[in-house]
Amino acid sequence: MSAVDTVKRQGRRAGHSEGVEWLGRSGLVAQGAIYGLIALIALQIALGDHGSSHNPDKEGALSLVADQPAGTWLLGLLALGFTAYALWRFAQALFDRSGKGKEAKALAKRFGYFCIGAWYGVLAVLTVKKILGSGGSGGSGGGNEQQTTAGVFDLPLGRELVLAVALGLFVAAGWNVYRGLSGKLEKHLRTHEMSEGERKAALGVGGVGHLARGVVFALIGVFLGKAALEFDAKEARGLDGALLELTQQPYGEAMLAVVAVGLGAFALWCFAQARYREV
Repeated sequence: MSAVDTVKRQGRRAGHSEGVEWLGRSGLVAQGAIYGLIALIALQIALGDHGSSHNPDKEGALSLVADQPAGTWLLGLLALGFTAYALWRFAQALFDRSGKGKEAKALAKRFGYFCIGAWYGVLAVLTVKKILGSGGSGGSGGGNEQQTTAGVFDLPLGRELVLAVALGLFVAAGWNVYRGLSGKLEKHLRTHEMSEGERKAALGVGGVGHLARGVVFALIGVFLGKAALEFDAKEARGLDGALLELTQQPYGEAMLAVVAVGLGAFALWCFAQARYREV
């Protein structure tokens, strides 16, 4: 057996180890924590606290953690959790931990796992930067996103790239809505270990949470798509900008409150997965 085959075999063994299971569970707890904090900040704004020093995006949530007693230690735990989540997703993508196979549809799912892992790797880096004091304040209603979009516009096919990202967000929004309404969330849980009440509660918050995520992804996609079509980076919005835009609409604060509750439900779904999901 060649050295390459040996490395591959050891990699597959590591990817299917019990240690990776605990990485996944730890990562799901971190994912739930960050969505819970975003929901809390969004709810504060919906209730009229427009002067809040935090925005309802991930960096704003990190700032909220940093402001707490022992905030640096809490951020460190989050960074470890995001890293663990990324490694679990990489194991799913590269070593097929979930047993998807090698068919075209399975490979597409595994590529999606890889992209999710990469995003949470970026989030871990942002958290470390926040610990080191270089993470910034999370922007002001999309300033960072506008700068990034403007930079992409300067690239060859930059406008098309921004439009592709917007379309990707619409796909993600549709997938979340479908998943929330499909009634198939149960297959991700070890329901034989749950009471009937726990099962219904977990599936309820999971459905509501996915619907809320779908709404948020669609909102961001609308603004990015508008930026691409009008070739105007100022139209771009991140999570904070998209949610804050809701407050400018009729009944906007009520809609933001509903979305905040939905994101809180998604946080609870993450915690339920950390306990009962097959990882």
